[in-house]
Amino acid sequence: MKRCRVGVIGLGFVGMAHIDALRRLPGVEVAAVCAPVGAQEIAERYHVPFWCEDWEELLAQETLDAVHICTPNHLHYPIAKAAIERSLAVVCEKPFTRTVEEARELAALAKERGNGNMVNFHNRFYPMTHRLRTLCLGGELGEVISVDGAYLQDWLLYQTDYSWRLSKEQSGCTRTVADIGSHWLDLAEYVTGKRITGVMAQFKTWYPVRKRAKGELATFAKAGPDTGYVEEPVETEDLASVLLRFEGGAVGSACFSQMCAGRKNSLRLQVSGTKQSAQWELERPDQLELGRREGGNLLLQKDPSDCDRETAELISYPAGHGEGFPGAFTDVR
Repeated sequence: MKRCRVGVIGLGFVGMAHIDALRRLPGVEVAAVCAPVGAQEIAERYHVPFWCEDWEELLAQETLDAVHICTPNHLHYPIAKAAIERSLAVVCEKPFTRTVEEARELAALAKERGNGNMVNFHNRFYPMTHRLRTLCLGGELGEVISVDGAYLQDWLLYQTDYSWRLSKEQSGCTRTVADIGSHWLDLAEYVTGKRITGVMAQFKTWYPVRKRAKGELATFAKAGPDTGYVEEPVETEDLASVLLRFEGGAVGSACFSQMCAGRKNSLRLQVSGTKQSAQWELERPDQLELGRREGGNLLLQKDPSDCDRETAELISYPAGHGEGFPGAFTDVR
């Protein structure tokens, strides 16, 4: 079988997660990596045969079959377009582009070329979100009445917290909704099988000016007490409240914030139906709570022997073993 040779562009927090996932897949080789800084070190550490600092140089490698785009948002469109024109399959971090016009252009180009292309909405593939989808589509919740929840983080709570994600030039005209809200919105559509047809929202930029630490900080990192600061205007939203309308008449509401103290990566999604409700939380991914009016609520655990066949196929480890189980092996010191 021919090995699929993949190039990864962008080697920050998410880029390294892509490399880890790719290295676990049979028949896949991480053949090239690219980043302005640190690419050589990563290549040597993981025995990747090719590294570079310029993404155009990586795409020029004629032996690649696919590329994973894990860069800041403003680079997604030019890299994806160049990759599609070279007939490479593309896996891109969200948002696919910063404008609707760019997204439509790339979608049409990919369809014309017949390329495999996707945006990495990975929360679809937790076993228990798939089970929630099975329950919704199978009618076990009844007719969907409402979809509610939140995606909350606290890593931008302080005025001295800063990242490239706050820059409109790099991130786009929306930040919190595009960065984490998009995951919730995609998951809501995926589990219910219903498209969102109407939106009303309020965006709020709590700090119109933030203090950026001198020098570079990684995502989620904090500046030290002796760091100097530069004031930076902020035009992207820190939080948003959203009302939704779904196909079939269901309604929804969600709050997205990167300024909610104590919430590190808290995605919560609840689907309420005419028979039952169901709630899934990202920080407890192996559980799914079913709410019932009578008979008491149920807590479903990830268990390949106690679920439908399609969900069981997504489960990598036995009941009681989290899907991140092998991380305890790779993180030994």
